Amino acid sequence: MSYKGMDVTKNMRLVERLKSDMLLAVSHLFAEMASDTCEDIRDVALDTLSDTIIISYLLARRLGLEYPAIERQISSKIRLGLLEEHETEKYFGDLSALARTRSYSPNAG
Repeated sequence: MSYKGMDVTKNMRLVERLKSDMLLAVSHLFAEMASDTCEDIRDVALDTLSDTIIISYLLARRLGLEYPAIERQISSKIRLGLLEEHETEKYFGDLSALARTRSYSPNAG
C-alpha cells in the first residue's frame, strides 16, 4: 500500500472516530438533561458542549475545511441571525452576546 493510501485510510478512521465521539458527547448531555438526579446541568453542559465544539472543528478539518473558513461561516450565520431577528436574539439577545464574545480577544486587553 502506498503512503497516500495509508493517509486516506488513517483519515477515514479518524473521521469515523470523531463522528462516534460527537454522538457520545451529545448522547451524554441529553441523558444527563433527562436524568431525575441531575440538579445542575451547567457543569455537564459546559464539558460536553465544549467537547462537541472541538470535535466539530476537528471533523471539519478532516473533511478538508480550514479553521478560518469555519470562523467566517460562523460569523456570517450570526450576522444573518441578527438581521433575521432569530428567536433567541429577539427574546434573549443571545446572538448579540455571542457576537460580542467572539469579537473579544483576551490577548488584546
